[in-house]
Amino acid sequence: MRASVLTALSLSLTLAAGTAVADPRDGETRVDYAEVIRVDPIIQTYERPVQRDQCWREPVTYRTAARRDRNDRAPAILGAIVGGVIGNQFGSGHGRDAATAAGALLGYHAVRDDQRYQDRYRGSREYTRYEERCAPRTEYFRDERVTGYDVTYRYRGEVYRTVLDYHPGDRMEVAVDVRPLR
Repeated sequence: MRASVLTALSLSLTLAAGTAVADPRDGETRVDYAEVIRVDPIIQTYERPVQRDQCWREPVTYRTAARRDRNDRAPAILGAIVGGVIGNQFGSGHGRDAATAAGALLGYHAVRDDQRYQDRYRGSREYTRYEERCAPRTEYFRDERVTGYDVTYRYRGEVYRTVLDYHPGDRMEVAVDVRPLR
């Protein structure tokens, strides 16, 4: 077993040494320079969304409520008294009592409902003020960017084309791979 390991080791060292002594130009890639004839940028156009708030001022109308003491029942009580006096003018006996009560009740509710209605409009003040309102809005902007370069170059009288991700300038390096055909 020991002999086979030694044999394999010596064989691999011999092969490695043989490769190191071989002609360094055999299968070697060299660098040379080619003349750049034309460079055209490859441009990609795209739309870039940008979201912004669009704001404007618009009129908003407000109404102030009338200030009144909600516990002030004097007008409603006065309405009940007037309604009772008017109701007392109709009927006789128990009918008169019923007409008085109905008049008082109707007078009370009529004045109270009128107060509620007038509270809504009397003494209230209406005013308009401008307030800013905003809503999101997406705008699209066209942008262009260079994604590469379409390069035409000449090497040893022959014209070639390639795409590069950089601008090569007036001349560019080319790899020349020399190896035997057979």
